[in-house]
Amino acid sequence: MTERASAAFDHPPRPLAQRLGAILWPSFFAAGVATMVFFAFVDPVDLAAMTFPQFEITRGVGYTIGFFMFWACTASASLFTWILLRPASRFNRPLPED
Repeated sequence: MTERASAAFDHPPRPLAQRLGAILWPSFFAAGVATMVFFAFVDPVDLAAMTFPQFEITRGVGYTIGFFMFWACTASASLFTWILLRPASRFNRPLPED
C-alpha cells in the first residue's frame, strides 16, 4: 500500500451508543466486582461514622454511594483508555497541498 493510499484511509466513526457502551459496560462490571471486594472487608456504616459523622447513612445508601464512586473511577479509566486507543489516522492528516 502506498503512502498516499494509507493516508486516504480513515476508520469510520463509531455510533455514540457503541462508544458509550464500550466505556460504561466494562466499568460497570469492574465497579460491581470492586464494590463486592471492598465491602466484604469494610462496613459502610462504620465508614460513614469515621468520615461523615454528622450524616446518618444506612448500609444500603453506603453500598449505593460506594458502587457509584467505583463506577465513576473505573469509567474514567475506561474513557482514558478509549482516548488513547483512537486511530492515529484521525489526527495525523497530511497538510493540504497549496
